[in-house]
Amino acid sequence: MENINIKQLAKALNLSTSTVSRAFRDNSDISKETKERILAKAKEFNYQPNHYASNLREQRSKTIAVIVPELANNFFSQAIHGIEKIARDKGYHILIYATDDVFEKEVSFIRHLHNGRADGIIMSVSGEANDHTYLNELTQKRLPLVFFDRVYEDIITPRVITNDYDSSFSATQHLIKQGCKHIAYLVINKNLSIGKFRMQGYIDALQKYNIPYDDRYVVDCTNSYTKNNAILKRMLTELKPDGVFTSVERLAFATYYACYDLNISVPEQLKVIGFSSLEIAPLLNPSLTTITQPATKIGTEAANLLFRMLENPESVDPNEKIVLNSKLIKRRSTEKG
Repeated sequence: MENINIKQLAKALNLSTSTVSRAFRDNSDISKETKERILAKAKEFNYQPNHYASNLREQRSKTIAVIVPELANNFFSQAIHGIEKIARDKGYHILIYATDDVFEKEVSFIRHLHNGRADGIIMSVSGEANDHTYLNELTQKRLPLVFFDRVYEDIITPRVITNDYDSSFSATQHLIKQGCKHIAYLVINKNLSIGKFRMQGYIDALQKYNIPYDDRYVVDCTNSYTKNNAILKRMLTELKPDGVFTSVERLAFATYYACYDLNISVPEQLKVIGFSSLEIAPLLNPSLTTITQPATKIGTEAANLLFRMLENPESVDPNEKIVLNSKLIKRRSTEKG
């Protein structure tokens, strides 16, 4: 009888090729009966497993996947740079996946990566993720996973974050000390980890300085520049805040654009501060006061964690959390008039 390949053998058995392959590798997750049936059919069909090819498949891909919400944000480009440097030193390549804050893309990428395309994953989670139990479903076969910056609090895996609460408190406090009494807080997703901690810092700073919290000043924004422009123009016109704190970089740009269209002068009429790792922040007009995260270091720490998980899994506590400090950099956008 002519030799057949593994696909033909699997079809004859009405099993998947991966099940057949695991039987020849003597995996313990195949029942004894199934294994004996596969081996008997292989003998009947004169099938010879290609152990060389199998061994190649079992070798590491020497690739790690990096999943981020967006590439345009300077923070993520710097973090990727830090990850890539560590990966290169280890003889690895990186694959970059951008979810565009679309949860379905995140799920699709994660599931795709379990085909051996990568040895581990470093991820900043999707802004629109509402149900991430799919990661729990993959726990037993999950690739080593490290979160950075934006995390799922109920998924147990190592993570690298910054002191978002303290930074947000400091940013709001800075606006108050510059004379602001009506401070708007701009956020894209209050339910995400960074959204919650940054918002709590804002609320607690208001409370410390006896400024009443008014939820109208917490403005829900989107990932669309066009929609944000309309949202912010309405907010600036109706509420007339004297300070704006943006929880993510893109909302600082959106505020500048809206102010320009409405002839609102920054910082004379409105003071603006935001989370941003933008290298050109000092060159904006006016230069932007920022909470700047150590983006490159976040990337290197996340990559070091992942390689520890790959090289010596027992040395990494699944609950390990590295917290780095961000820096308040004062510039013209919050100067007193």
